[in-house]
Amino acid sequence: MKRSILYCSLLSMALLAGCNKYLDKEPDNRTDIQTADQIAQLLTAAYPRANYILFCEAMSDNAEDKEGAGSSYDILNKINRQSYRYEPVETAPDDQDSPDNYWMACYRAIAAANQALEIIDASPDKAQLNAHRGEALLARAYAHFMLVALFAKTYDPATAASDPGIPYVTAPEKEVFLQYDRKTVAYTYEMIEKDIKEGYPLIDDKIYKEAPKFHFNKKAAAAFAARFYLFKQDYVQTISYANQALPGNAADNIRPWNTILTNLQYNELEAEYTKSTLTGNLLLQEANSFWGEAYPSLRFGLGQKIANNLLIQNNVSGGRYTYDLYGASPRNYNIPKFYTHTVATSINANTGDPYNTIPLFTAEEALLNRAEAYAVQGEIALAIADMNAFISKNIEGYTAGAHNLTNSKLTNYYGGAPLQYAAMYAILDFKKAFFLHEGIRWFDILRWNIPVTHETLEGEQIVLTADDNRRALQLPALTKQAGLAPNPR
Repeated sequence: MKRSILYCSLLSMALLAGCNKYLDKEPDNRTDIQTADQIAQLLTAAYPRANYILFCEAMSDNAEDKEGAGSSYDILNKINRQSYRYEPVETAPDDQDSPDNYWMACYRAIAAANQALEIIDASPDKAQLNAHRGEALLARAYAHFMLVALFAKTYDPATAASDPGIPYVTAPEKEVFLQYDRKTVAYTYEMIEKDIKEGYPLIDDKIYKEAPKFHFNKKAAAAFAARFYLFKQDYVQTISYANQALPGNAADNIRPWNTILTNLQYNELEAEYTKSTLTGNLLLQEANSFWGEAYPSLRFGLGQKIANNLLIQNNVSGGRYTYDLYGASPRNYNIPKFYTHTVATSINANTGDPYNTIPLFTAEEALLNRAEAYAVQGEIALAIADMNAFISKNIEGYTAGAHNLTNSKLTNYYGGAPLQYAAMYAILDFKKAFFLHEGIRWFDILRWNIPVTHETLEGEQIVLTADDNRRALQLPALTKQAGLAPNPR
């Protein structure tokens, strides 16, 4: 049955919708979803329960060949190695932490969102379910956004109308062997924007009785919209939504790294970083992943060169980041950010599957995205104000007089570069360091066509140029059955 579901289509959406004629009659009323509570429960499945960090981090310039011992799981070493080399990642669709697994997880999440929307639209109490509708629309938009960002060319106004996108699915799948059309990146973005614009005003935090940060609450939805519009190069909208994700004093919204987190022991920080109670975390998701166990020991990751450039030397503020670097040697350097917990596979099982809590959206990203939008528009004073808010919580021994940025400080640090360029460099550098081990740097590399050179200890250089087709991950092999053309290589 599992195999049959898998091959119903590339989307594997039968997980929730099923083949509607498989049973003519429901065996009981457990699948008859009608109430707000039942819809809310269904929407917990509308977020991808898979992890993109392993392959995104390995592809970025936050990874080097450090001759690590490697994970005890061969498949993770394979994903890590092939991603670092920009080779096709050859895994099965259900291999955790792989691109194929993430693709499938996103479309399963989309299926849940579409199922919820269909139930809401058919409900006689539709008006009472507006907040749930808003969450479903945002969740559907988010999963599609992550797919188009990773598996298609990055949005470019000049080419988006011709670049192949990804299938934007808006209804539960009820037929087998459906054929899908990739359409274009422009179309995919239009649909994402449509769902955001319709869904965001409907979001109401009051419906999240428990664990609001595991749902698209208002701040998280705004942070997602800010990221989307940054990709779309609509900087006015980026700023508008980031403002809504960062109410009041910007510095009060972000993590207290240099006062509280830096004083925690390794295991304490590992557990604290992704807690819903921690300031800065806006949207969290539990993902079936080995990442938390594996990332310190993987061969391609944070090593001595990157540690020197990012963490050990002073940055543009004149100080050092307060992030504690752990590891007995560069082979296992790491900043503790992920606590792995095990979920039993059955009631009587002695073993289980590893899960990590992943920060999907944070106040720090919203803040630096807003700073970037200000800088691109030439509003340098506002960009500097946001960067100084970031610095106030992330620099060791921070004092405003010693560490806050000024125009001359920026241009001097970046070799006399024009002020606007220097501000951009600083913002991207802050994100590069802050999001170590979180995969976010890869998205900045995509947006700015940043070239990356990976070296191996054997002396080989793997170069990813600004226009390299390998920037878009290859579609899973299964998608050919649904009529989708693979990405060029």
